[in-house]
Parts: sequence; C-alpha cells; structure tokens
Amino acid sequence: MKRIKLVLAVILAVAAGAMIGSAQALDFAIYRARVEPIFLKKRPDHARCVACHEASASNFKLQPLDPGAATWTESQSHQNFETVSHLVVPGDPSKSRLLIHPLAPEAGGDDFHGGGHQFGSKDDPDWKTIADWVRSAK
Repeated sequence: MKRIKLVLAVILAVAAGAMIGSAQALDFAIYRARVEPIFLKKRPDHARCVACHEASASNFKLQPLDPGAATWTESQSHQNFETVSHLVVPGDPSKSRLLIHPLAPEAGGDDFHGGGHQFGSKDDPDWKTIADWVRSAK
C-alpha cells in the first residue's frame, strides 16, 4: 500500500512539474506585448475576443477590463496568461486550441466557433503572431 502511494505521489509530482514547465516555457513579456492586444482588437465582421470571453464560462475566460480601461493591468494579464497557457501546446501551434478553434475550417480550424472564424487562414498576421509566440516556447 505504501508503495502504491509513493508511485502515485511521484506521478502527480511529475504531472504538476510538466504543467508548471509548460507555462514557464511560454514568454509572458511577449504574450503581454504582442499576443494579449489581439484579444482587444476589433476585427472586420467580428466582435473583439474580450467581448465574449470576459463573461464566458469557456476555457478561454479573460479577466474583465476595469471600467474605462483600454487594456488589462499587469495582474490581470498574469491571470489571462495562466488561462491562455492551458490552451496552447508550447512549441506546436498546430495542436494549440487557442489557434485552431478560431481558425476557419478550410484552413485547418474547428468547424464551429461562437464568435465566427476570427482567422480566415494561417496567413493572418495576428494568427502568425500568436503562432510565433507558441512556437518560440520549447
């Protein structure tokens, strides 16, 4: 019985370390400067990501903006970063839900995204910005 508990403890420790390592592999400064502003950007024929995702019960729940604020505080950005970190596979944009879910199906994305297909192709400059950030984390 003690051996089983020890094995389970080791497995849990390794899994926790892998999750922490993934978030650490992603660069917060790049996220805050280049990726997070995309969630605030008004895209033609679409709502801003924050319009739906700050009140969402989805896995991509952004922090609410303070009244009158144009961007998030550093503390809010850290919380958003933690949320977003769980939606990417560091180093692999093609397996990252953050990039695949809002991508048009004909470009390799999901069939349905409640906010429409924010990215018509992988050539979209904002899609590329997020993909570069994900790719740089190894």
